[in-house]
Amino acid sequence: MDVNQQTPPLAPGWHPDPWQVAAWRWWDGTAWTMHVAPNEKKPRLPEWLSVPVILSAVLVVPMLIFLLVTTPVAVALSVVPIVIVLPVMLWLDRVEPEPRPALWHAFLWGATVAVLVASIVNSIVFVTGGETLAVVVSAPLVEETMKAGGILWAVRRREVDSVMDGIVYAGWVALGFAVVEDVTYFADAAESSQLATVFVVRALLGPFAHPLFTAWTGLAVGRAVSMGKPVFPSLVWGFALSVLSHAAWNGSLTAAASLGDSGAVVLLVGAVGFIALFFTFAIVLYRVRRKEERRLIQLVPWLAQRYGLPANEIAPFGNFSTMLSMRKALPKPQRRSFDELHAALARLAVLHDRPGGADPASEQVLIAQLQRARSGRS
Repeated sequence: MDVNQQTPPLAPGWHPDPWQVAAWRWWDGTAWTMHVAPNEKKPRLPEWLSVPVILSAVLVVPMLIFLLVTTPVAVALSVVPIVIVLPVMLWLDRVEPEPRPALWHAFLWGATVAVLVASIVNSIVFVTGGETLAVVVSAPLVEETMKAGGILWAVRRREVDSVMDGIVYAGWVALGFAVVEDVTYFADAAESSQLATVFVVRALLGPFAHPLFTAWTGLAVGRAVSMGKPVFPSLVWGFALSVLSHAAWNGSLTAAASLGDSGAVVLLVGAVGFIALFFTFAIVLYRVRRKEERRLIQLVPWLAQRYGLPANEIAPFGNFSTMLSMRKALPKPQRRSFDELHAALARLAVLHDRPGGADPASEQVLIAQLQRARSGRS
């Protein structure tokens, strides 16, 4: 099958896998993706949706609509953390850009599946065991478990290739969870005249809280995948750090609230600890990103030789500053092809850098993406 001749008329959706690795493969409108369906029955859902997300949204969306009507300020204020966190998430994803539909699915998983299950379990624990048990024990365990489920779903779809991929998907899942949780917290705070305090703590002091907690799980998962190791039990240490950091943050806030005026000291200690944790992980993120950036730059000449790419075409990708400057100077219609070329090169680099060498079927998918991106630039 001649992929290049077949693909232009295809609409986005599920189509027979041209490499016959699986029954169906997702075509995103411009290129074949790594998302496959092994069953003979053709899937009906687009790449950014899944059955768990739809089932959970049936209950979560009506609640959000109700809050939008009754407490619109809560919904409006929940946008603030997105404005703060999203640029960081996009910066992290520059080395090996992930497909937007996959990121949207991660966000929706956090906003629906994780929120719904965590709300039910935490409510039960609150009624049976009290507020402290629910906030300090139940919430960290169940919330981090459900957010980890969103990362593992991305692994199942073969969307996680590297350490940074695991962190990126963790961040998007956590951001979706935090946005919906903030809406409920802001709505409750508005009724009790504590909206200003809750907004400052959650939106201004701790917008990175959930992404930071879950990032440890993403780091462990991404590291396992990049090294060719099984995800289980490799993710245990990352999950443990996610739960412990989450519990420490919730515990400090709970202790501060219960101690009244003297709780300011506890809150200060908790804030200092969170800041220290934030900068520790920021250093980890920087080192991981720089390592992957340097590795891509090292592999660009080899990729050019392997796939017959002219030097002038791949030269911008040998230096990130040059690449970003060139992209910024391009007209908007050409940026998509430029981004697709960058993404294909980055994923090919990760694929060849994994233990055991490149999987032939995955390589063929990425070669098709590379050819499609190149034809768009010509």
